[in-house]
Amino acid sequence: MKTARNYEHEITMQNNEATEALNPVSESFKTIAPFWPLKNLIAVNPLQGLEDLPIEDALNIGAAYFEQSELPREIDDVNRETIKWLQVLFDDGQASIPMPFKESVLYTAWRHLAVYDAKLHNNDEQKINWLKTLPQTAELAVSACLLGLGIAKKDHIQFLTLMLTTLPGWAGHVKYRTEWTGVDANHSPVRQADYLAIRLIITTLLWPESKELLLWHECALEKSKANPCALEKITTLEDSYHLPLLEKLSAQTRHVPHTPKAQLVFCIDVRSEPFRKALEAADDYQTFGFAGFFGIPVRITDTVKGESYASCPVLLSPKHEVKEYPCGHQKCEHVSKEHERLIGFKRLYQLLKYNFTTPFALVESLGFASGVWMGLRSFSPKLASRLKKTATETIKKSYDVTLSLEDITLTEQCSYAQNALTMMGLTHHFAPIVVLCGHGSTTQNNAYATALDCGACGGRHGGSNAKILAAILNCSKVRSHLHKNGIDIPETTRFVAAEHNTTTDEMTIYGRRDCPDVQKLKENLEKARITNSATRLEKMQKGIVTSKSALKTKLRSQDWAQVRPEWGLAGNAAFIVGPRDITASLDLEGRCFLHSYDYTNDPAGTSLTTILTAPMVVAQWINTQYLFSTMNNVAYGGGSKITKNITGKMGIMQGNASDLMTGLPLQSVFSSDTDAYHQTLRLMTVVYAPMDMLDSIIKAQPVLQKLFRNGWVKLACIEPDTQKTYLLNRDFTWKSNR
Repeated sequence: MKTARNYEHEITMQNNEATEALNPVSESFKTIAPFWPLKNLIAVNPLQGLEDLPIEDALNIGAAYFEQSELPREIDDVNRETIKWLQVLFDDGQASIPMPFKESVLYTAWRHLAVYDAKLHNNDEQKINWLKTLPQTAELAVSACLLGLGIAKKDHIQFLTLMLTTLPGWAGHVKYRTEWTGVDANHSPVRQADYLAIRLIITTLLWPESKELLLWHECALEKSKANPCALEKITTLEDSYHLPLLEKLSAQTRHVPHTPKAQLVFCIDVRSEPFRKALEAADDYQTFGFAGFFGIPVRITDTVKGESYASCPVLLSPKHEVKEYPCGHQKCEHVSKEHERLIGFKRLYQLLKYNFTTPFALVESLGFASGVWMGLRSFSPKLASRLKKTATETIKKSYDVTLSLEDITLTEQCSYAQNALTMMGLTHHFAPIVVLCGHGSTTQNNAYATALDCGACGGRHGGSNAKILAAILNCSKVRSHLHKNGIDIPETTRFVAAEHNTTTDEMTIYGRRDCPDVQKLKENLEKARITNSATRLEKMQKGIVTSKSALKTKLRSQDWAQVRPEWGLAGNAAFIVGPRDITASLDLEGRCFLHSYDYTNDPAGTSLTTILTAPMVVAQWINTQYLFSTMNNVAYGGGSKITKNITGKMGIMQGNASDLMTGLPLQSVFSSDTDAYHQTLRLMTVVYAPMDMLDSIIKAQPVLQKLFRNGWVKLACIEPDTQKTYLLNRDFTWKSNR
């Protein structure tokens, strides 16, 4: 085996050739969809890298890349050794002993340690010497391996792509780390070339004839093309749901505006829709739908925990930092000490549990207590939850939070307030109480917990965002600005922040407003919770509903053995943009994203452009994640929750050494091992606005042209003047739905 340095002169010459038009490394990663870590799981189309293709072509190519149940034996061997290293390279605190050189660049750290791995070199002196003489940079190592494996230059991109798609989950996490964390690539410890260099070096050692992978992929592609296109089945299901939905929507009429007792703004999440309907039936309440980050791209910093996170869609970068402080008489230093004490107990327990020398002693000393605790969690989750809360508050007392908006100027606050109210159509007839409702979930022992939280808030709870906008809209200077711009908010109107728990349907209203109107609203929120809990429990328990449905949904959130605490966004099928009037009387079965919009407030189409290029794109990511996780749960989903393992606190594996499972677990989309609950439908976007406005927006937005032309999203228009519905063809012509 030649030493890698023998190639360096030739490689350098190749890399400097004027004919080099594309970077093979970055080009190969274009096929891969990013994968977020467990702390903030974000829904993504697993075929995102193929969205530039018509969907029928992408399905065939995606099957060849990602749905091969049997890989060549040799690449399985390569994968096994790659995974072993990736688990320690990307560990996020689960290992009690971190990998040496972890502060170094990924490739550099691995290169220092690889020579000690007998599984790679089998104590072969030639291979050991080759590892010792690897190039100093990952880029040169990639080129050296491609040359050594005999991969023709014309096949470089394809071969590197196969290096990624034969282990796509880990490649997706690398893509997230290199393109979606906001860290400058020049200062990141992880680079795409690092990952491919490691992958290629292991392949060179274990499978020198790996160029055979190119022929194997060609055969796989031919087989996938010969199979019936999955789009036919999808289209049949869509016709049975989308077309009747359009007929119902077009039959609705606008109502005369009036001032209700209260107005509530919910996230566009499909889980909000049935709760909104139940609440509207309880009293004279008006509800709106708006993206759950409420249009303010912020980074939330918890001054007690010392944690900071982006609370906005991943398509946006945070523009402001909002700090959370304990409010009232509680001092931040005192609360921080209590928090550190609690974290100290947790760290000690984890150290004893995961350290390779102490687990047996831990079992001996705490075995009885642990057994009793496990019994309580299994047979009395409600009592266990109460005891855990009491113990936690003994160490760290709960506290209210206040926000600092000093990083958002008054001019910016005025802009955010006007944009939010205008976009959702809430510009007149303000109720005395306007509640802004963020949302989150509550589950136990659930690695996928953040997938149930607010996607518009970056996989976090949305209560803080609701507090921010409520504070802005209660500011007298902001209201004065809005008044000058035609939005007159009465002095008696107060904006209140709240958070909707999508697992239990409980609503937490922040602040200490105990006026009769708020008390009445709380009573009706409880009525809506009971009503909606019964509906949701019926879907989860196949018709078994009792008078204690609300209690049972709460118990599901506390049960650590519950694999299906809620259905999440399963069933999602449509994204409706328009006034609540056109949906209020319909039972949409929790299958529609509802974004409030009034085209008469938006003559230039600015707000509609934002809705279609941001919230709708996020909804499309969610829709395709559920679609593909249902279509092939092994290739695109997460497999069964029962057999999963968490690796490095950042991802899920099936067994002890699999690819990272990037999609939703089986239990999130199937009602049993064989019966799918979620229907594989593409997202249908329905817009209540003039067709001419939509045409001009599509012509100006490449992302919409891609999604509509290639068939990833279907678009329908309801003409306000005629109430006729039109479907957009993929050649951008319209056809009547009647």
